[in-house]
Amino acid sequence: MALSQPHRPSALKQQNKRHRTLGHRSKGSVSKSSKGRVSVKTLSKKAKKDLSREQRRHRSKQIRAVKREETSLRKRALGTANNPPFLVTVVPLSPSINPRTVLNALVSCDEAATTTTSSQGIVHISCSRFKQRLSFVVPPVNDLYAILDSVKVSDTLMLLWPGDEELGDAADLLLSSILAQGLPAPIHIVAGLEEVAQKKKHHARQNLLKEIELRFPGPSKLHSLEKEQDAILVLRQIGAQKRRPIFFRDNRPHIMAEKMEFLEEGSTGVLKVHGYVRGQVLSVNGLVHIPGWGDYQMNRIDIAADPHPLERHSRSREAGADMEDDEVHLLQEADPALQEQLKSTNEIDPLEGEQTWPTEEELAEAGEDAATTKQRTKRVPKGTSDYQAAWILNSDDEEDKNDDDDDENSESEMDEDLAPVDTISQNGYDGEGDGDEDDNEEYETMTVTDAEGVNYDEKVDYEAEMDAFDKMRAARDDAMFPDEVDTPQDLTARIRFQKFRGLQSFRTSAWDPDENLPVDYSRIFQFENFQRTKKRVLKEDKDGALPGWYVVVHISDVPRHLYDNHVASHSPLVVLGLLPHEQKMSIVNMVVKSHPSGHFRAIKSKERLIFHVGFRRFANAPIFSEHSTGTKHKFARYFHPGTTVVATMFAPITFPPASVLVFRERPDGAQDLVATGSLLSVDPKRIVTKRVVLSGHPFKVNRKTAVIRYMFFNREDVMWFRPVELRTKWGRRGHIKEPLGTHGHMKCHFDGQLKSQDTVLLNLYKRVFPKWTFDPYVARPPPLYTFRSSNDIGDKLSDEDDCSDQQPALKKAKTVKFFSSRQ
Repeated sequence: MALSQPHRPSALKQQNKRHRTLGHRSKGSVSKSSKGRVSVKTLSKKAKKDLSREQRRHRSKQIRAVKREETSLRKRALGTANNPPFLVTVVPLSPSINPRTVLNALVSCDEAATTTTSSQGIVHISCSRFKQRLSFVVPPVNDLYAILDSVKVSDTLMLLWPGDEELGDAADLLLSSILAQGLPAPIHIVAGLEEVAQKKKHHARQNLLKEIELRFPGPSKLHSLEKEQDAILVLRQIGAQKRRPIFFRDNRPHIMAEKMEFLEEGSTGVLKVHGYVRGQVLSVNGLVHIPGWGDYQMNRIDIAADPHPLERHSRSREAGADMEDDEVHLLQEADPALQEQLKSTNEIDPLEGEQTWPTEEELAEAGEDAATTKQRTKRVPKGTSDYQAAWILNSDDEEDKNDDDDDENSESEMDEDLAPVDTISQNGYDGEGDGDEDDNEEYETMTVTDAEGVNYDEKVDYEAEMDAFDKMRAARDDAMFPDEVDTPQDLTARIRFQKFRGLQSFRTSAWDPDENLPVDYSRIFQFENFQRTKKRVLKEDKDGALPGWYVVVHISDVPRHLYDNHVASHSPLVVLGLLPHEQKMSIVNMVVKSHPSGHFRAIKSKERLIFHVGFRRFANAPIFSEHSTGTKHKFARYFHPGTTVVATMFAPITFPPASVLVFRERPDGAQDLVATGSLLSVDPKRIVTKRVVLSGHPFKVNRKTAVIRYMFFNREDVMWFRPVELRTKWGRRGHIKEPLGTHGHMKCHFDGQLKSQDTVLLNLYKRVFPKWTFDPYVARPPPLYTFRSSNDIGDKLSDEDDCSDQQPALKKAKTVKFFSSRQ
């Protein structure tokens, strides 16, 4: 019997691809099949820890728990019994809003809450319902610097929005400055909405919400205080909302002064500041900075009992809890061997730039201004304001200037009336009996100055206007033809540009940063590695007063006039601790971006500006450069609107991050916010190079050569600048071959044929250094608003008498008309 043969598929039979089980197997099945065997490649590689699913899930759970604990610790670090209370700054966005009325509503909403007020006007609310403490600061409405200083150290910013009016220029400036400086956790409250008609309330709220959404990122809620429940809801949100980190504030200790005392010791004295320590640990051996005052040393820190505890009758477990109310204990005393010194390269007299009485020159100028102001006596109706009286033309002097025909008509009318002499008033008005008495009762005599339109030409400084016009024209030429200059004909170019050099490549050519440094660079400090120093300084452990303790800081050598001026201004006082080296001078670089509302005219380099850098403010004249990468940065002659530049200047060292605000001062003292930004670095080796472009025009063009003229005007200059590379506006590159003649013509070779309308350029570079123009004393700007009575514009409210006696502040706000001083 023959054996059956198995079927053999032919070569044309379809062969399906085998299933690769390894690519679809799980890690568990692979580990079971391998049975612990490891390949040689795996052993030779770096050990890699592969976690199983359960291990990955457990690790994620641990990470979430750590983050949740950190968040809860940050929340419990404020407002509780062992921590400083929530610091809330109340800022009204309209002068018609009375912040004290809003504060009274928050104080009276909870009967169980305890309310106390410090000597500096800070209102403390201890709310047992929420087991939290809140402190409310109301800086002066008109003072921009006071508001910014208070917001620097605040945990919450309470903005009071007007319900029935639009925001003015002053409110725009205020909001822009706060947002650029660093915005704490905001809370928005509409004030005056109860005066709006019921049908218009919803529309007013919607308009305000749109305005808030445009200015503030993220979801926002608008509160009102029409009911007590609304005020309780506001207090709840202040204690529960998410905190916004502000790094230049959180990395340094700071105190909002609750009480101040001055112990005089000659021209200076010791300033005792009472308050809660916030942020970081405050060491007595460090330095403190008071905005507008300067840097100072501390000689001791005392710890005192908390005057505003969460529960009045039960003491907490914090430091000083077992002390009496007036008892003070020494916590730390300065050690001369460890104390930071005020040594700085800029030896400034603390009294320089500050004065308590006008100088003789200022008094003489004021006398000249008063002499040039003409005053006249006018007869006006009673109740007329100075503003209205300036436009009334019924005075004796104006009547004497009338035409002769008017005088004849008035005399003829008086003759026809045949009025007795004793019935004619001295002012030229006739009257009979009771009419004369009524006339005297309705009119009065007052002295006023000339109106704005009178003698207009005498009040305009046309020389200043022409200077401004020249600056605008120069800025426009720089924008149209950047860095191009004309070669002088009366001076050789090799002498005019002897400090400049040519570079084969602006990006890659070498430039020694320590070459030909000015003398001022020997007075500054430089870090070997700035980033490493910053990390070390921020991680240092300090001994001193912990955050949340109520302490008394003794600041030594404080001038008396600074304390007196501050007391007269009624503004809050802020004390900030300095990190090591922050009192020393160096080269500071800041990235600033043009602000659309105030930067409407180009700013020239080395023009005096006012800077707010973190917690400092000072005046300086920086140089501008492009914000670019590399080792060299091109100098910018002008800071044009809508651009971003780097400002370089001599200034005190500040460790970033820190916000930057740039103001330009007007001739009348008002300030415009022209730029905002942040601190870039503290680097004296940043090379800022000024470029000069010499231009020439083709005279004869060949295939790859051309004769160029108008770039130089003598043969020696052509030979001097022969090694420098040429370029054209249309992208050609070349070099000078030889001079032709004696009048500056030269033969040049290019990498292609030139066009007759092309322009040949030669670039020269020179390093630019900033000037030492640092001024730590800055004059405060004029008030944000000017207050004038409603009679100035003829507005008298009919419901003035209907205001209740329980709200005197609201009654005052209704009878006053406010104008923005920036309009």
